[in-house]
Amino acid sequence: ASSDAIYNQDLVCQAATGFVIVGIAGTEDIIGSLNGVFYTDATTSKPTFQNYLQGSNTASDIVALVNDSPIQQYEVRSNNTGASAQTDVGNTADIAYSAGGTPNYISGATLDDSTLGTSAQQLKVIGVSRDPENNDLTSANVVWRVVINQSFFLDSDGV
Repeated sequence: ASSDAIYNQDLVCQAATGFVIVGIAGTEDIIGSLNGVFYTDATTSKPTFQNYLQGSNTASDIVALVNDSPIQQYEVRSNNTGASAQTDVGNTADIAYSAGGTPNYISGATLDDSTLGTSAQQLKVIGVSRDPENNDLTSANVVWRVVINQSFFLDSDGV
């Protein structure tokens, strides 16, 4: 059971309890991004798939479906309201977490442009989006291509 909602494509981490939790800014050991959940609905007793985990879900058999390849590339929108720079490629950054919204339950997380730097952080910027409508570095909120820099699968420390 979970008291916290996890939205589609939110970063998820493994908690010390062994369960998946939403990854917020600064959390390490990122497993990947949530693609959906499967569980038996506690009210209807029917098998249920959703692309997000609703908060206060009382099911006891929730299975998180996670995009978990440590070399998976993602596209994430920057929270920068000004221009970005090509020199940001190769830097790392944390996410700025905000909950997704209804009706689509898609992640509201963005790349926190203010954290771009060279220290160990959640994401590594590997390029700008290949989508011509989202790759203009002179526009606000450019979409970056990133990989998980603090991966659960590649980290040598335990949880």
